[in-house]
Amino acid sequence: MTSLARRDVLKCLPVVAGAAVSGAVVSATAVTGAVAAPAGGGGFPQPETRRADPDTGRLVTRLTVAFTELAVPGVGRVLTRTYEGSVPGPTLRVRAGETLEITQVNALPPDTATTHHEDVNVPHHFNTFNLHTHGLHVDPEGESDNVFRAFEPAGTPGETTTYRSTVDIPEGHPAGTFWYHPHHHGSTSTQVLNGMAGVLVVEGDVDEVPEIAAAREVVLCVSELKLSGERVPDLTSHGIWDGITSTFLVNGAKNPVLTIAPGEIQRWRVVNAGALSAHFLSLGGLEMHQIACDGITFMKPVATAGVTLPMGGRVDLLVRGGRPGTYTLTGGGPSRHLLTLVVTGAAREMALPAALPGRPTELPEPTRTRRLIFRSSENVFSGAFPNAYQILGDGETPPADPRAGRGDLAWGRLSADYVNQRVRLGEVEEWTIVNDSHAHSHHPFHLHTNHFLLTAVDNRKLATPVWHDTVAVPPNGSITFRLRAEDFTGRSMLHCHQLQHGDEGMMQIVEYVN
Repeated sequence: MTSLARRDVLKCLPVVAGAAVSGAVVSATAVTGAVAAPAGGGGFPQPETRRADPDTGRLVTRLTVAFTELAVPGVGRVLTRTYEGSVPGPTLRVRAGETLEITQVNALPPDTATTHHEDVNVPHHFNTFNLHTHGLHVDPEGESDNVFRAFEPAGTPGETTTYRSTVDIPEGHPAGTFWYHPHHHGSTSTQVLNGMAGVLVVEGDVDEVPEIAAAREVVLCVSELKLSGERVPDLTSHGIWDGITSTFLVNGAKNPVLTIAPGEIQRWRVVNAGALSAHFLSLGGLEMHQIACDGITFMKPVATAGVTLPMGGRVDLLVRGGRPGTYTLTGGGPSRHLLTLVVTGAAREMALPAALPGRPTELPEPTRTRRLIFRSSENVFSGAFPNAYQILGDGETPPADPRAGRGDLAWGRLSADYVNQRVRLGEVEEWTIVNDSHAHSHHPFHLHTNHFLLTAVDNRKLATPVWHDTVAVPPNGSITFRLRAEDFTGRSMLHCHQLQHGDEGMMQIVEYVN
């Protein structure tokens, strides 16, 4: 469980057949998968790409989830849950005004019967999933980005079930880097740690800037697996992943090699598709310019020596090759070598853009304020999950039993029947998120459906506010942002994107209303 210092938060701102898994035999649904294919015939892997049909404006595709036996470069044999037999899943590319039509096949074994003591915040149903299009500004209800749905497996081993999602990308949606992953409460962290994730790209105006169009585009999907005995254990007790060193993969490979020419500029789309660990991205002194955060383009490139990327966060970088040699993209220390970059070949002269079609970083003065407190308390419950992960303050979930008071299991934790925050469309609000946890204190804040404008960290105003949908809250610190929800009504969510904390209750229901 990675913890970020306050200064790091500030830096981010410019199977074999018959094996048993979760008590179920997986031989009927295990398949042999493949890692991502090399880009352009070279040695660096890139996920398979699926695009919308330009004639119909629809990306009609299928995503099958099954246990898959992978031969992971640099790691070995791994049995894990995958989309389409690979880690990560296919990259989906659309444009504003187009539609995603995804048929999702659940080829996982039946869920095993478990006892939850009527507590929804005990991890469960590890073979049930749904679909979250993380960062997209789309309808949160119906068959769209609806994380309240449950795509359950068949009741008989070897059979499958099928579900459908239709996600309309609005006209005017920002072009940028997003991602998709399962979001069924109770199973999200287990499945994302299995590598169930894929990149989702909305193409548009920024891609047509001449200097960016001239740059080679590279997708970097960073996965985190907790491997024990060639598979990721399901979250059946709080400490089951403690002591297991994380394995970090880029596009399904460990420390793959990418080449760049001296003077060449590449455009990197970086996604932290891990469940537990943040990264501090650095590149051994090579020139980097950030051009987007969480899918929202900046007004101009911003030079940076390193970027903090919380779980679920994305950055777009322009990287320039320097002197010939070998460099390492690290995620924060020698155990986090994500890829090796080799500068080689004939020198090239490429330019940076002077300006970008970004979103202005301003909102009117707020007419409402909210204050939320992220708190983790150790050893307060009996059983396999002793810790309480709560969101307190405005809109906190009340005790289910008033006589029990704040010692009640439900207090401050997700309740499927309680709307914590009602947000009016068009109204500008100012939120302060406080992290007062003394242990297990890594709490990235994520809001579904709408981006927010980060204006301050620890009450210190940012010189230039930054649009986010996911941002780390410093331990014993705070973040402040402005929010103007737009376009879509309905139930959505906010939560801690350290996904184990979310599965254990650090989550709230948000309802957007007219």
